[in-house]
Amino acid sequence: MDCIFCKIVEGSIPSKKVFENEHVVAFHDIYPAAPVHILIIPKKHIASMNDVGADDWHLLGEIHSAAQQIAKEQGVAESGYRLINNCGKHSGQEVFHIHYHLLGGEKLGPLNAR
Repeated sequence: MDCIFCKIVEGSIPSKKVFENEHVVAFHDIYPAAPVHILIIPKKHIASMNDVGADDWHLLGEIHSAAQQIAKEQGVAESGYRLINNCGKHSGQEVFHIHYHLLGGEKLGPLNAR
């Protein structure tokens, strides 16, 4: 499979990990859009939110639990952070392995600036 996030999970592409457990890994985005910009992904390849199956819903809970912990560790839990999942090309999804962006560390702008 030619998925950059799968390669990060398997360790063939290095990343600056901030969290890892049995189901989830989180690492710094290489093109940060905020002072804190962490990507949180399931280790299982799922292309997008549209592809989450009945046996996968627990992974979304794992991701949200990791996000809560990471926000605390990164010092943005109290000031606020944004957790974003893009689904499909029109949303801006570029890597087709479901992932969440945890953004914080400054006052964030509007969600859909035109």
